[in-house]
Amino acid sequence: MTLQKKVIWITGASSGIGEALAYEFNKKGAHLILSARRIEELERVKENCSDSEESVKILPLDLAETHGMNDKVLEALAYFGHVDMLINNGGISQRSYAVDTQMSTVRRVMEVNFFGTVALTKALLPTFIEQKSGHVVVISSVMGKFGTKFRSTYAASKHALHGYFDSLRQEVYDHNIDVTLVCPGYIKTDVTINALTGSGEKYNKMSKGHKNAMPPDEFAKKLIPKLAARKEEIYLGGAELMGVYLKRFVPKLFNKILKRVSVT
Repeated sequence: MTLQKKVIWITGASSGIGEALAYEFNKKGAHLILSARRIEELERVKENCSDSEESVKILPLDLAETHGMNDKVLEALAYFGHVDMLINNGGISQRSYAVDTQMSTVRRVMEVNFFGTVALTKALLPTFIEQKSGHVVVISSVMGKFGTKFRSTYAASKHALHGYFDSLRQEVYDHNIDVTLVCPGYIKTDVTINALTGSGEKYNKMSKGHKNAMPPDEFAKKLIPKLAARKEEIYLGGAELMGVYLKRFVPKLFNKILKRVSVT
């Protein structure tokens, strides 16, 4: 699949994985729609792209404001006339014990990670159905396949995405629409620094696993060919990916291992 002039809409494009994907798609000649809350950071990412005035558009978006998604889709379609791929990358993480996590924090994480992603996808879906093509990509996590201490709400939001988009995939086969769930392991981003504590404040710490993890630009380079191959589920990361298979085949052993492992 050539990416030349394909229209790629990326949420969470102001940093981390989203920013790295923007640069990599831009190198391959794609047209980009970049969304996030921080307009100044989106402008920075745009300026770092080549041919940015013609090929890169900025569309500010807050995933927590699900009521406005239909209008956002209309704005996106006005830029290039259509969208070929939606990359649902925006989201937030959580670092706190379940007993200490306020319900307001639980709702915040679910609102952004699950409801925001679903609302935007649903708003764009009729366009994909009408044009008889489209690719929905969801940046999930290995936490969508198993849970650990300190991440109960985050893991729940990612598990919910898997249930929803696995089901959606079955519904859109006949419309020539692909659905891909991407499960990164540790990627060297600020995801833990920006994570919410139980009270909803910023965690402000880089986790041990992320300090020496795969850089986001390497992740983007490895991911795009797999997206072009329209794979249904993609795993990228380090040794932590083994947890997916241990959970599936030897869950009792896996739980024993997790009890002893530091996950902060």
